[in-house]
Amino acid sequence: MMDARQIILTPLVTEKSTADREIHNRYFFRVPREATKGEIARAVQELFNVTVTAVHTINMQGKKKRLGRNLGRRSSWKKAIVTLAEGQKVDFFEGV
Repeated sequence: MMDARQIILTPLVTEKSTADREIHNRYFFRVPREATKGEIARAVQELFNVTVTAVHTINMQGKKKRLGRNLGRRSSWKKAIVTLAEGQKVDFFEGV
């Protein structure tokens, strides 16, 4: 079992994640590919002292990239979408 700080790698701050946070109280995080939904929920609760109601995960495929005639691929990664209980929020600069 991993430590909470090893599970939540970085928060994802994009236009879509900001809108989802304001409307549906969902937060997006980059997590290790081996992390489970239960581990992610426990890590968010431990780091930010909030109540997690749902966790959705998405395996993101690395994009193909080209440098001259050489083809390569970025690393694949996992995205976690965490829904918090009504009225709770995460301050990104406090816990991580």
